[in-house]
Amino acid sequence: MSSAAGISNDPFANHWMPFTANRAFRANPRVLVRAEGIHYWNDAGAKLIDGLSGLFCTPAGHARREIADAVARQLTELDFAPPFQFGTPGAFRLAAELAAITPSGLDRIFFTGSGSEAVETAVKIAFQFHRRRGEGQRLRVVGREKAYHGVNFAGWSLGGMVRNRDQFGLGMPGALHMRHTHLPENRFQMGEVEHGAELADDLQRLVDLHGADTIAACIVEPVAGSVGVLVPPKGYLRRLRDICTRHGILLIFDEVITGFGRTGDAFAAQRFAVTPDIMTMAKAITNGAIPMAAVAVSRAVHDAIVEQAPQGAIEFFHGYTWSAHPVACAAALASLRLYRQEDLFARARALSPYFLDAVASLRDVPIVQDTRGIGLLAGIDLAPGAAPGARGFAVLDAMFRAGAVVRVTMDTIILAPPFIYERDDVDRLIGLLRDVLVRV
Repeated sequence: MSSAAGISNDPFANHWMPFTANRAFRANPRVLVRAEGIHYWNDAGAKLIDGLSGLFCTPAGHARREIADAVARQLTELDFAPPFQFGTPGAFRLAAELAAITPSGLDRIFFTGSGSEAVETAVKIAFQFHRRRGEGQRLRVVGREKAYHGVNFAGWSLGGMVRNRDQFGLGMPGALHMRHTHLPENRFQMGEVEHGAELADDLQRLVDLHGADTIAACIVEPVAGSVGVLVPPKGYLRRLRDICTRHGILLIFDEVITGFGRTGDAFAAQRFAVTPDIMTMAKAITNGAIPMAAVAVSRAVHDAIVEQAPQGAIEFFHGYTWSAHPVACAAALASLRLYRQEDLFARARALSPYFLDAVASLRDVPIVQDTRGIGLLAGIDLAPGAAPGARGFAVLDAMFRAGAVVRVTMDTIILAPPFIYERDDVDRLIGLLRDVLVRV
């Protein structure tokens, strides 16, 4: 076969797009060509307001010159260095800066290239921790229904989004699931919801069934993001923390979406005043400029793995070619500097009440079945259309044509605006959404 045989006149033929209805896309493309501040531009030159911070990634807005300049300098100074057995200055600086804003005690930082990799790493750390303590039989991990932990093997096994799971077999052995907290009695509540804290006792039920000495960790998103923004019931996370502590189970918070100010604090763990043993982060760590993620680990967990290994030996047989990539570190350091200098976490906290009130105002639209949210993160459930997910997809496409970028999961609209929004920007986004919802 000649090398030209695979070339197509269709510009969309060769790229197999992730989490996309590819055939529908090719029939009706949505192409973004430029971004700046809180806006995208499409290939027809139309300007679209970003209602999603890229994909929860760009709280400081797009195309920030400060980050671009830091990346350009790093590329000409040190573009790449092997992360195994060698270090770079930026990685150590970044780890120290992250340790300064993570919850107290979570000050050992392991770098990865994506949120999915961070979850995989967190699970491996949990297994390694128990093995080093002589409890290698702890091989079960508890996740939750209606949860998303990325697409790597551990992540999709522990997640609870059915269509992400049923295509790929049985998954990781020992993956268990608690019930979700998406309860009808919590409809149209903003912030922490009133009902469902007792669902944390599902973890105790699993302990009673399988034995505490078989369970390594419990992983939850403090706010379940990709399934439609499920804010936890009051006291739920504290109850999980207490059960984990009582039975020697490590608590992992997946803060890939909620990290870096999305709930109004640096991390949701601080917003809810519950400290896990391990915490993942990604997305906004570089303001979306370069792929990067990290895992923050308590000193006790880190030391049990590192200090008990033989002197001179590799303590943790895990890592990625792109761990602590020098250019990603430069982008992350520049992003953290922006967050500090522009006090963006406080800006998100200040704008949150206005944003959540605006989202809540949509409850009078006939097809809206629920609104909920926290910080600058909100979910809007719609009545299903002709088939599950059909109405949500129609809203996604209609919003693109109307001049806005949002996210949908089935028939739920997800909003996560950049922290540099003003009130007028909130009004514009919600106004466009209202206009679309009354038409679809």
